[in-house]
Amino acid sequence: MRELNADDARRGVLGGGVFACGGGGWRRHGELMGHLATSVGRPILATVDELPADAWVATVTAIGAPAAKNWEIRPVDYVHALQKLIDVCEHPIAAVMTAQNGYSTTHNGWMQSAVLGVPVLDAAGDIRAHPTGKLGSMSLTSRLGYVSTQVVSGGNRELHGHFLSVNQGSVQTCDDVLRDISVRTGGFIASARNPVELSWVKQHAALGAISLALDLGHAMESAAEKASNGARGEAVVQAVCDTIGAREVSRGPLHHEVELVTKGGWDHGTFRIGDCTVPYLNEYMAVERDGERVASYPDTIVVLRAEDGFPVAVEEARAGMDVVLLVADSTTLPLSTSAVDPVAVGECEELMGMEFLRHLPTERGVAA
Repeated sequence: MRELNADDARRGVLGGGVFACGGGGWRRHGELMGHLATSVGRPILATVDELPADAWVATVTAIGAPAAKNWEIRPVDYVHALQKLIDVCEHPIAAVMTAQNGYSTTHNGWMQSAVLGVPVLDAAGDIRAHPTGKLGSMSLTSRLGYVSTQVVSGGNRELHGHFLSVNQGSVQTCDDVLRDISVRTGGFIASARNPVELSWVKQHAALGAISLALDLGHAMESAAEKASNGARGEAVVQAVCDTIGAREVSRGPLHHEVELVTKGGWDHGTFRIGDCTVPYLNEYMAVERDGERVASYPDTIVVLRAEDGFPVAVEEARAGMDVVLLVADSTTLPLSTSAVDPVAVGECEELMGMEFLRHLPTERGVAA
């Protein structure tokens, strides 16, 4: 186990921002959460081998659309949601883990660890960010007899007051209900959910996901520091490619092929970068060129600013921005079972009206 510090918090925003794939929370929220967690306490990162074999793990995250106009999450909301889950869960929670990497979601669990003393597991429900809770649920959608417990806390206080809800049922139904709650309470809400045995996590999660994001952030920082001002962007782009095995597929000014619309708890739209289009559902979900699929979820799809190599979020993208489009194949990175779960991925097909299932990898690669 190791203590997470301010350097880790800073690097988590950078590396997590790459794996955010345009969603994954917000840069400013990630900076706030990482700074607070490493200032008020001592968050601890643990590997799956450093926990007791009979340990139970809960997933902590936030739910909603990053471009929602009235979202509000307070740091205490994350702690409150976990405390309530601990109260109602029949098994002691020995560790927490994030559902995904992202600008702020790489830091999921750090505040809870700092305040409550529970370690953060070096694992994720998905190496990259994704639009639905089902995609980070480690295939619990199809686990026979599994009853999910999901707690949400928070909301926009001025508009809706504080909201707390405890939900039990199938992963699919609870996820749909929590998505609706996020919409009704301002756009985003903190969650603690899906307590499960460590043995299940070992089999189904993307192991080492947090360390990989921190290492990537470190590599990006180092590249930027060593490069001259004019070469900084290219140096950071190369550091991302070298660290996660990404390749460049296009570059040039970003355009809105389909304008962003927030509806149903998701951000919908499509970017055009050079000769490629990038449709998104909160996160970048595919890359297409001349009607052919170049990359598809769960590949890591990254848009970086050409000037400095910083990851571009959907909510921050502006027409005319000079950007670089990268793709890292999913089988070269830790891949969770939920990232190839036909139930979860099939929902994205319905929401976006495009094929994903037939593009899924047939093997989990390094995550097996």
